[in-house]
Amino acid sequence: MKKKIVILLCAAMVTGMLVGCGGQGSGNNNKSGSIENGDTGEKTEISIWHDGDEAIMQVIQNQVNEELSGDNVTVSFEKKTGLTDQIKLYGSDETNGPDMYMYAHDSLGTFVEMGVLSPITDVVSKDVYQDMLPMTLEAGQYKGEQYLLPVYYETLLFMYNKDLWEGEIPSTTEELYEYMAAHTDTDAGTYALVNQHSTAYNVAPVINGFGGYIIDENAKPGLNDEKTKEAIEYNQKFASLEADGDYNTITTLFNEGKAAAIIGGPWLVSGIKDAGINLGIKSLAEFELPNGSSLMPYSGVQGIGVMKRAAEDKKDALEKVFTALADPAVGVALAEQSNCAPANEASYDDSEVGDNEMIAAMKSTAEVAVPMPNIPEMSVMWGPAESLLAAINKSGENIDAAADQYQQEAETAIADMQ
Repeated sequence: MKKKIVILLCAAMVTGMLVGCGGQGSGNNNKSGSIENGDTGEKTEISIWHDGDEAIMQVIQNQVNEELSGDNVTVSFEKKTGLTDQIKLYGSDETNGPDMYMYAHDSLGTFVEMGVLSPITDVVSKDVYQDMLPMTLEAGQYKGEQYLLPVYYETLLFMYNKDLWEGEIPSTTEELYEYMAAHTDTDAGTYALVNQHSTAYNVAPVINGFGGYIIDENAKPGLNDEKTKEAIEYNQKFASLEADGDYNTITTLFNEGKAAAIIGGPWLVSGIKDAGINLGIKSLAEFELPNGSSLMPYSGVQGIGVMKRAAEDKKDALEKVFTALADPAVGVALAEQSNCAPANEASYDDSEVGDNEMIAAMKSTAEVAVPMPNIPEMSVMWGPAESLLAAINKSGENIDAAADQYQQEAETAIADMQ
């Protein structure tokens, strides 16, 4: 696979969505040492590279180091801009590389194919992470091996302005469409619901719910699959009532009170609060499609993996780190301090976690959410998929012809990765 590591721009864009459940902060950027602990009493320092929100990483670091306080092991998180390139360069470097990394799961296949990761089962028993939500564990698997310990996750949500929405939130997408038709005035620039209707990530809830797919586990594109086409046509009627679908347009409309609802994720909450919106949240899993299925959004999972070199050299210390990371207290701290949805189901036994409206909605969505594909070929699927959506929603092209065209483009792009 000569080019599979190169084509990552679109995947990196989607990965960037997974930073919304915390605020700004500062992390620990000290490079850690590599002395193995044992009878000498020396501390083993475990370095974890990331490209996320430093305030969130600080919460994890503090909690894990508290758990490890009696084990002569410490962890330090170090932010690396352009983490994919950094791991490509230093993933196997004993002197300059990390021991572990934390990143969105959709990059996993790329890192495994680089040959720099070990399955986490090389250093820790499956019993340690048995309480993780099944969807989050699935996200961290590649070719039958568990490579990531999930820490927290995000999904799209139905977010609405309680002061603008009239009556109850519908329970079916058809009822939602009827409400939109009755409460949207495009001439006045006011909308019932806005969504990025030509962005594949935001249309995935409909595609997955109809039984279609963008790409399957065997790297086969599904743009001209009959169920995918049916879903895209169904999405089209909603698109006509959702403004232009541009991210900046729809977030501005919602934050300025010109849209009663928006499909979005935790990354929008800060701006919504700054705008003084009286925010309500509902899980997309609570909307039924005409086929009887619910909307099924993609989920992005932040997880921690281990470098192959470290798994060989620091196995005992890494086992302790993974055990500490899997403690429900880590998820509780993330929920309480950074508003993140924990991957650990046991964390939801804490009342503050279970009573958090946004986290509860994502927990409900996690029952049906589809982990974003983590195979390297997914990186070249966003372009053809979104070109197809734009052709239907903005240009009014024939669905069959357009689907065949962009299916061929996707197949060619995948073939070029070999």
